[in-house]
Amino acid sequence: MSSRVLTAVAWPYANGPRHIGHVSGFGVPSDVFSRYRRMIGDQVLMVSGTDEHGTPIQVQAEAEGLTARQLADKYNRVIVEDLQGLGLNYDLFTRTTTSNHYEVTQQMFLALHKNGYVVPRTQMGAISPSTGRTLPDRYIEGTCPICGYAHARGDQCDNCGNQLDPADLINPKSRINGETPQFVETEHFFLDLPAFAESLGSWLQTRTDWRPNVLKFATNLVNDLKPRAITRDLDWGVPIPLDGWRDQPMKRLYVWFDAVIGYLSASVEWARRGPDPDAWKQWWCDPAAQGFYFMGKDNIVFHSVIWPALLLGQNGAGDRGGEPGAFGTLNLPNEIVSSEYLTMSGSKFSTSRGTVIYVGDFLREFGPDALRYFISVAGPENQDTDFTWEEFVRRTNFELANEWGNLVNRSISMAHKNVGAIPKPVAPADADAVLLETSRAAFATVGELLGHSKFKQAATEAMRVVTAANRYLSDQEPWKRKDDPDRRDSILHTALQVVQDANTLLTPFLPHAAQQVHEALGGSGVWAAQPEIREVDDLGDGPAYPVLTGDYAAEAARWESTPIEVGRPLQKPTPIIAKLAPELGETGPEWAPIQK
Repeated sequence: MSSRVLTAVAWPYANGPRHIGHVSGFGVPSDVFSRYRRMIGDQVLMVSGTDEHGTPIQVQAEAEGLTARQLADKYNRVIVEDLQGLGLNYDLFTRTTTSNHYEVTQQMFLALHKNGYVVPRTQMGAISPSTGRTLPDRYIEGTCPICGYAHARGDQCDNCGNQLDPADLINPKSRINGETPQFVETEHFFLDLPAFAESLGSWLQTRTDWRPNVLKFATNLVNDLKPRAITRDLDWGVPIPLDGWRDQPMKRLYVWFDAVIGYLSASVEWARRGPDPDAWKQWWCDPAAQGFYFMGKDNIVFHSVIWPALLLGQNGAGDRGGEPGAFGTLNLPNEIVSSEYLTMSGSKFSTSRGTVIYVGDFLREFGPDALRYFISVAGPENQDTDFTWEEFVRRTNFELANEWGNLVNRSISMAHKNVGAIPKPVAPADADAVLLETSRAAFATVGELLGHSKFKQAATEAMRVVTAANRYLSDQEPWKRKDDPDRRDSILHTALQVVQDANTLLTPFLPHAAQQVHEALGGSGVWAAQPEIREVDDLGDGPAYPVLTGDYAAEAARWESTPIEVGRPLQKPTPIIAKLAPELGETGPEWAPIQK
C-alpha cells in the first residue's frame, strides 16, 4: 500500500547563486530520497522555494544597486534554473514573496497569537550606527558569554549550541562592516518557546529513529528554551496582521519565522494550482502521512525545535493548550535529515573568501549526474567532508566511467554486434543465476538504505552490482565464444538484465544517465522524469514568477527487477559517462578557486 510522503526541502536564500555546499545539504539528498519513494509507488509531495526576506537581501541589493524585490527576482530565477539543471524533482519550488505565502504566514501568526504563544515585549535591538537599519541576529558576531567561543552569532553559538541574543555577546561586531552595533529598546512579538518545553520534550522522546546528532542537539536546546523575537524593525517582510501593527512601515515578521512556514505555504500553493485546493491536507492533516525535512546542520535548530513549536502552537497543543488554527491539526516532522558541511581546503564554502564553487558553473562544465553521484557517495552525510578535484575526478573516472559506463557500453555493443537485439538465454549456467540473484537481492538492500536516508551506503551497494557484473563478463569472456553462440547469447542476456537492474538501482542518483541507459536498452518514453520551469501568475495581486514543477507520475521507473524483452532491437551505444582529464584533479577548472 502506498504512503503519502512530504519531502520538505530547506529554502535556499536568494541573495546570490547557490554553491555546491548548499545543494549537498538540502538538494541532492532530498531528490534521491524522493525519487526512490516515487519509484516504490508512494505519493510524494516535494516542496520548497527561495527564501527572500530579511536584512541580508537589503544589504546585497544595495551592493548591487537594486531594490530588494529586484534582487530577489534576479536570484530566484538563477536558483530555479540551477536546481532544474541539477534535476531536482520538485512538485513545487516557489518563493516567499507571494501573496499566498503572506496569507499562510499571517494565518499561522494569528493562530499562535490567539493561543497565547506569541506575546509582545520589549528588547534591546541592534542597530547599525551608519545606516540606522536593524541588524539581524545572524549578522552580529562576538564572543559567546557561555563558552567563550570567539565567533558566536547573535542567535546562537555554533560551538556550544546555546541560543543567544545579540546583546549577550561580548564585544559584538557587525559582520557587514565590522562596526559596533547600537542597542536600543524596541517592542516586538516573541515566540514564547518556554511554553513548549514539556510538549516539545515529550515529542522529541518519540523520535528514536532520528540521526543521533540531530536528536542530541534538539534535546539539549529544549532544556534551555528562551523567548525568541519573531518581528523586526524593517520594511522588507510579511506585515504583522494585527490592528496597530499592520500599518507600521518598519515592523515586519522576521525572515526566520516566515521561511519555515514556507513548507506549508508551498503545499497550499501547489494545491491551489491544481484541481483540488484542499489537496495539501492529505500530506499535512492525515496522521498516516509522513514528513521528511532535508537541510544542512546549520538549520537543525529551526527544524527540530522552532518549526515543531510553531506547529504545536498552531494546533493548540503546546503546554498552554488552545484551539487549532485555520489549518486544522498539522503533522509534526517524522524525520529531520540533516547533513554536515561540504568543505573545501578544510573550510566552509565562503563567497566572501572566494572559496566557492557555484552550482551553475559546475553544471555547465560537468553536467548534473557527476555532481549528484559525488554528493551521494562521498558527501557530508554524517561528517564534514572536504571536496577535492582529485577525489571528484577519481570517482567520476573510475566508478562512473570505468565501472558503470564501461559495463553499459560493452554489454550493449557486444549484443548489438552479434545479435542486433537483446539475445535469448538458451544456454544458462550457474554463474548466470548467481549474478542475477545478486542483482535482484540488491533491490531490498539498497531500498532499505534509501528509505532511511543512508545514501552513501545505498550508492555503494548499488555499485557492488555493477562491479559483480563487470567481473562476470571478464570471467565468462563472451567475446571468445564465436564457436558457441548459444552460450555467448546467454551471457549477454544475463549482462543486459543486470545492466537494466543496476540502472534502476542507480536511477535516484543518476536520473539523467538512467534515461540514456533506458533508451540504449531499446526503451522508449520517460524513464526518469525531470522538473520543468513554468512561468505562473501570482494567486493574488503580485507579479508573475518562475516555479519548478513536473509530471512525475508519467515516468516508467519502478523499484523492481523487470525482465528485459528478448528480441528488442539495439543500436550501437554512445558513451554514457564522459571521462575527465586526469590533470583536472590537480588543478581544477580555470574558473574554480585554487585549493591549498
